[in-house]
Amino acid sequence: MSNTFTTIDFELATAKYSSVCAVGIVEVVSGKITQEFYSLVRPPQNTYMWQTSRVHGIKAKHTADAPTFLELYPQIKALLKGKHMVAHDELLDRSVLKETMKYYKLPYAELELAEMWDCTSKIYRSLGFERTKLSICCQVMGVELTHHDALSDARATAELYLKIDQAKELKQLG
Repeated sequence: MSNTFTTIDFELATAKYSSVCAVGIVEVVSGKITQEFYSLVRPPQNTYMWQTSRVHGIKAKHTADAPTFLELYPQIKALLKGKHMVAHDELLDRSVLKETMKYYKLPYAELELAEMWDCTSKIYRSLGFERTKLSICCQVMGVELTHHDALSDARATAELYLKIDQAKELKQLG
């Protein structure tokens, strides 16, 4: 396990994986958070489902003047290119990134990311945690979280990844 990595979390406006309405990215170098990036994102047509807004609280009025993913992409690319990626639900976040890039006709391959990323949910499940929702893992491991805030979720994922050895000890004691 490397202590230099980047975490990412997205919030979606609809059930479509290309409907990003917020992104949080946290860079960790040698076990320390060195950079954080957060932005609201104007999803395609600025369309929302009430079900998603109920979860994260973001509505069309919040993103009406926000940049699109395409406009944010140069900053996002600089933060992600060639990095060791970690997400709490890596399949979801990796799929959202791929689908959003595809929607905007951006070449995912140029990010030079691994085929699969490290997944804190899977790691904690492998350590014997019965339930591995982000909020539950954070509660057990003493990690602060404002759930469904993309930056807080990305920061919490980084902290959970850094606490894997502590989680192993906790499960051995329990």
